[in-house]
Amino acid sequence: MLKLQSIVNKLCINSRATQPCIPLSHIIKTGTLTAANFTTSSSNSMADVAGLRINYDPKNPFDLKSLAAKDPMGLFKHWFEEARGCEQIIEPNAMTIATSNSKGIPSARMVLLKGFDTDCFKFYTNYESRKAKDIAENNNVALMFYWEPLHKSVRVEGIAEKLSEAESTEYFKSRPHGSQLGACVSHQSTPISSHQDLLDKWEELKKKHPDADHPIDKPDFWGGIRIIPNTVEFWQGQSSRLHKRVKFTKGTPEEVHPDLVTQGDNGWTYHLLSS
Repeated sequence: MLKLQSIVNKLCINSRATQPCIPLSHIIKTGTLTAANFTTSSSNSMADVAGLRINYDPKNPFDLKSLAAKDPMGLFKHWFEEARGCEQIIEPNAMTIATSNSKGIPSARMVLLKGFDTDCFKFYTNYESRKAKDIAENNNVALMFYWEPLHKSVRVEGIAEKLSEAESTEYFKSRPHGSQLGACVSHQSTPISSHQDLLDKWEELKKKHPDADHPIDKPDFWGGIRIIPNTVEFWQGQSSRLHKRVKFTKGTPEEVHPDLVTQGDNGWTYHLLSS
């Protein structure tokens, strides 16, 4: 079966398919393997891209009466554990963090969530990186989690601030030894002559600290950042693009009619949004 799937994948590639490769299980179920499975194009036109879409499965849609928690951090924990238990999701803690500098120029990148509690989301980075420099100038940031197999996403807007040196050091000591070395030798976002230079510096430092029995101190330019949310939105894909959206706000949002707002827990309110 794996060999046959490989053949199907090659057909997708050789035909320059503009649609995702058809799973073998679908072919077996339907008993069809036709040219319709492989939409081809001689050019990478906008028309090809415009037609790429799926109709989301509306199973188990949430509503305000059936939320697993009435505060965003409790609901995030519920959704995160669901994503963590999904075999199709390799890194459920992958998230986009968007920042902007004092001039309002935005940038976004993927990082890994390394902790969350009732008050904040946490990640670790080089304090000399672009994201950290942006935060030093403008600490308003946004996070985005997207769990495609579940057709769910979470958007966060909030304030960023550094974690304590003690907490950053404790986490640094828990990292794999190779990752500790990498944090020390990489001055993130700075120009380099070649990737080999980084590898050479890593090997040089490894000679001084060959294993965990030869500990290395956390560099001053590396540490944690926490995001204290003021709004959190939960999205679930539905059919016909009429998606489910619920937004939590710290306090009562002035721009929303009071009749549409529900009082949540721990100082949060929430309301539905149109898709």
